[in-house]
Amino acid sequence: MPIPTEIVGSLPRPQYLQKAYADFDAGTIDKDALVAAQDKAAEDSVRKMAQTGETLLSDGEQRASSFATYPIIDTLGGAGLASNLAADGQYFAIFDDGHHRQLPRLTKGPFKYKTYAYENFKKSAPYTEGTGHAMKSAVIAPSMLYLLYPLNGSVEGYSKEQFVKDLVNECEKDIRGCFEAGAKRVSIDFTEGRLASKKDSRNPWTGAELLKTFVDLNNQVLDRFSSEERANIGIHTCPGGDCDSVHSGEVPYSALLPSLFAMNAGYFLIQLASEKDKTSVYKEIGETIRRDANGVKQVAFIGVVNPLDPKVETADDVAADIIEASKYIAMDQLGATDDCGFSPFSIDVKPKHGSPDFARDVAMQKIKARVDGARMASEKLGL
Repeated sequence: MPIPTEIVGSLPRPQYLQKAYADFDAGTIDKDALVAAQDKAAEDSVRKMAQTGETLLSDGEQRASSFATYPIIDTLGGAGLASNLAADGQYFAIFDDGHHRQLPRLTKGPFKYKTYAYENFKKSAPYTEGTGHAMKSAVIAPSMLYLLYPLNGSVEGYSKEQFVKDLVNECEKDIRGCFEAGAKRVSIDFTEGRLASKKDSRNPWTGAELLKTFVDLNNQVLDRFSSEERANIGIHTCPGGDCDSVHSGEVPYSALLPSLFAMNAGYFLIQLASEKDKTSVYKEIGETIRRDANGVKQVAFIGVVNPLDPKVETADDVAADIIEASKYIAMDQLGATDDCGFSPFSIDVKPKHGSPDFARDVAMQKIKARVDGARMASEKLGL
């Protein structure tokens, strides 16, 4: 079987869509105009991605405020925030370039999603007609949304235990809805995994030893699915990727592994193209990935292209990384992916690229290089 490949999910939003988000927040256009821009960008994403040879397509999350906040808010400017959420929550992350992203704060229960990933998926699925391709979807991990609840405080009349029950139910509903809508694979975004070991004094939750809590919480969702279903449920991890900057690149993978593979998912999309010492991480993956995770064989999709760098990797570059990784990771447990979503947040000017439109073109070139490189590696490895 050839080396499989898979996109993480997001693509840069074109300039016209980012302007539409800003205009909507400013009140100069209505919701219909914003939706029209989202639809146009989503269809363009699907059509162009099909031309790269990507196996499973994505709409690039063009309708999502961000990979983390799509269930609870319509735009990063605050539109659509539920009445039981306040804007003054914890920082999700403080990035190396100094900017930050902040989550809302839960003020009362019960917790419910406002928007499910499968609702956006259904809107984009018709765009695959005539392409010969199916689609995947990405969803946010319950461990990220766990941070909506005050770190050290409480919510009057709504215990953290009840919040967790509601959160797990909502995440399960999101994943099942994606499969029912036709998604062939669903990956869970878990960028907070590496960040949980950063111990950043400016961001208290990163020093609260939450990694085990996160893993256990995510397993509460995963364990509601059969092994056959979990074979197509993945976990994505990376040190962040917003405005061409990261939030936890200095945290060694040894702080995350083997906890990562303690989650009973079928596959993992792991940032590695931009890692300084890739070979040592390949070794650690090979030593810790499980062949039997409660009935499912885990597969590690290693990052082979870097969405934060405008330089496009060649297919030869990609093949070389895969072949090197195959020395340490069993070939039937090896795949290829991108380091991160190409733009996890809807407003991202992609400063190292010069513009989001140029970054969007670069993303398609990188996806094609990954697909071609994985095919090249498969041939060289005799698969």
